[in-house]
Amino acid sequence: MKDFLAEILQKVYRQQLSPEKALQKLQDFPYQELNFAKVDHARELRKGSPEVIFGQGKTPDQLVKIAKAILNKGSNLLITRLDPKIYQKIKKQLPGGVYYKEARCLTLIKKKATAGKGRVAVLTAGTSDIPVAEEAALTCEFFGNEVERIYDVGVAGLHRLLNHYEKIKEARVLVVVAGMEGALPSVVAGLFRAPVIAVPTSVGYGASFGGLSALLTMLNSCPGSVAVVNIDNGFGAGHLASLINHL
Repeated sequence: MKDFLAEILQKVYRQQLSPEKALQKLQDFPYQELNFAKVDHARELRKGSPEVIFGQGKTPDQLVKIAKAILNKGSNLLITRLDPKIYQKIKKQLPGGVYYKEARCLTLIKKKATAGKGRVAVLTAGTSDIPVAEEAALTCEFFGNEVERIYDVGVAGLHRLLNHYEKIKEARVLVVVAGMEGALPSVVAGLFRAPVIAVPTSVGYGASFGGLSALLTMLNSCPGSVAVVNIDNGFGAGHLASLINHL
């Protein structure tokens, strides 16, 4: 959106575009009304990153219309929680889009994002936590961050975590994804100086209550460097990690 506005202003200044035509192009600012959605085109200018589409619960037609509205303003596109069956219905209408089945995300990159200051490390306690971790990792990469993936290093075998000590120590932000009892973020926060963004997942047996046990464990974490996002919220963790890494 920033580039879109700059281009319009330059054309007006060079008298390549009349003020009336410029106003027509800006009629969707600060948001575009689609009746079923209000696409926030000013978000990239206001916050530094474009609006992201939460795909779950939206029809194929709604997704395509919102996506095209974002792309037409020159922004990159990220759709999260996109069901594979829905993707099959919309992929021809979004040429250039790349779908990541494990993360259930689609990206379409039109311009290079501003690079982060350092590396974000994304860790999981187990293999079953990887889909949520991939949503976090992909979100980080979408916003211009280098990501180190370190999977299946949970408390059932801490020697696996320590084998990656140097890589984790070098990261500027740590995203730690865990289900079951959710203990891994506390362990990581006790060993490393980087801020830890803890992501509880809904992985676990009955008494895990769909991730609630892991969430409460993380909220009660003893080390002071742990922040917690909602259950299975890989996107929220990845976005927050990106903001920290760009500071």
